[in-house]
Amino acid sequence: MEAPVPRTIEGSLLAIADKADTIAGMFSLGLEPTGSKDPFALRRAANGIVKILAESNLPLTLSQLAHAAAPDATAAARIISFFAERIDFYLREARGQAYDVVKAVLATDGDDVRDAIARAEALTAVRGSADFLAVSAAFKRMKNILVQAAEKGDLPEKVVHGGTVFPAEIDLEAGATEVGQRVANFAEDRNYVAAFESIATLRPLVDRYFEEVMVLDPNPLVRRTRLLMLSTIVSDIRRIADLSEIVIAN
Repeated sequence: MEAPVPRTIEGSLLAIADKADTIAGMFSLGLEPTGSKDPFALRRAANGIVKILAESNLPLTLSQLAHAAAPDATAAARIISFFAERIDFYLREARGQAYDVVKAVLATDGDDVRDAIARAEALTAVRGSADFLAVSAAFKRMKNILVQAAEKGDLPEKVVHGGTVFPAEIDLEAGATEVGQRVANFAEDRNYVAAFESIATLRPLVDRYFEEVMVLDPNPLVRRTRLLMLSTIVSDIRRIADLSEIVIAN
């Protein structure tokens, strides 16, 4: 990680191409790094690629490089997985990001290196907020409810409406829809601090919802309507980070 990146676009492209070709060649021969063994320094080569993409303006993603260098789709998939380990390493070791922040960001996507860095730095900037931590805890709760419902085959496969009557759920649905749109707009501009701050504004609505509404209502139609709403909220937020990965101290 200590070596500086090339100063020119041409130099950066040449360095990336050389490293990617070496990685793809070794992977195609079955000579992937295993455990602590990496005789051909492929991790170092991949680290170099990630560093160049992080510190340059090249419009390349890790999956694009993998598919361009790999001989086939199977090899490309293995290389993409290998790159995912390296962006995780880069965010923690070179950028000093906490492990839970890195997990939250990469659970969404780590293909675009600069975008992953931007989301990690924004998440670190806002994670000290009490409102944000409360929403993160609620997000974890929502996700757990949805996982359990999915295991029981209780998630609706299409839009259902079963009498959304409690003011708390009506207000949360309206508020979450508005926040979801704001998050999408902020994400388009890579204004992730504003996106996470918008998510934090859901705290009073979420707190009230879980105080007043029983998600797993005995009526299957009502229950599935509520599960669908939670699923939509989780999907909208997860487009920039999986907040269930954030560790919250008791």
